[in-house]
Amino acid sequence: MPQPKSKRKKMTAPRFVDLKRAGERIAMLTAYDFPTAKLLDDAGTDSILVGDSLGMVVQGHDSTLPVTLDQMIYHGEMVARATEHALVIVDMPFMSYHVSPQQAIENAGRIIKETGADAVKLEGGESMADTIAAIVGASIPVFGHIGMQPQSVNTYGGFKVQRHEDQLLADATAVEQAGGFGMVLELIPRELAAKVTASVSVPTIGIGAGPDCDGQVLVTPDMLGQFQDFKPRFVKHFGNLHDAASLAVRDYIAEVREGAYPDDEHSHA
Repeated sequence: MPQPKSKRKKMTAPRFVDLKRAGERIAMLTAYDFPTAKLLDDAGTDSILVGDSLGMVVQGHDSTLPVTLDQMIYHGEMVARATEHALVIVDMPFMSYHVSPQQAIENAGRIIKETGADAVKLEGGESMADTIAAIVGASIPVFGHIGMQPQSVNTYGGFKVQRHEDQLLADATAVEQAGGFGMVLELIPRELAAKVTASVSVPTIGIGAGPDCDGQVLVTPDMLGQFQDFKPRFVKHFGNLHDAASLAVRDYIAEVREGAYPDDEHSHA
């Protein structure tokens, strides 16, 4: 069971690494606003990711590519302000770190300074090793992301399972050696994800990468069943907020139209 809020310490990047060393499974979820972040933090999640997935689940785009740095900062600040215990990681959006390590340092610095988050996350392994090292060198913790990289969706030709073992192992090693304190493994076959996890001393957090990673992350609206039109193979609905919320809204509309709400109990004398 999650530890009671009053007894939980603030999660930090070094403590996050210690969880792997202790053999403890790590739970991570996404949040994009104050009430969701507070709910997740109170429930005991280890980490909250302010993902650029907000481009799809909040803004309604078909990819993460349109999300801007200012938008990530806007959402990240709300999440960090709501969170007392979980480690808050904010995604660096597309083209906010690709031009140069100097650009990456400046934008990562903006995220940390303006949101109050604990770390940033960026996509890429070997190709981004120098950039990760530069940001870490500026005293900003960095979480990596290898395997399927949503910001490269146009290069992949869609959201596809990544199976190139040598490259994935090289990418994982590069992230760790550059100073990353962990990494997301996305859309990787189970056995390969297990090999990657065993090859590094920092935590791996899987999404569509099987049960052998050090932890798991899901997009919270997916996990709660808020969307019914699309359900990836790796998503499990731990709730059905879509139907529950729809029923509540229908009841509200009916009572307003019937004149049943507000009644005396919900009116001021």
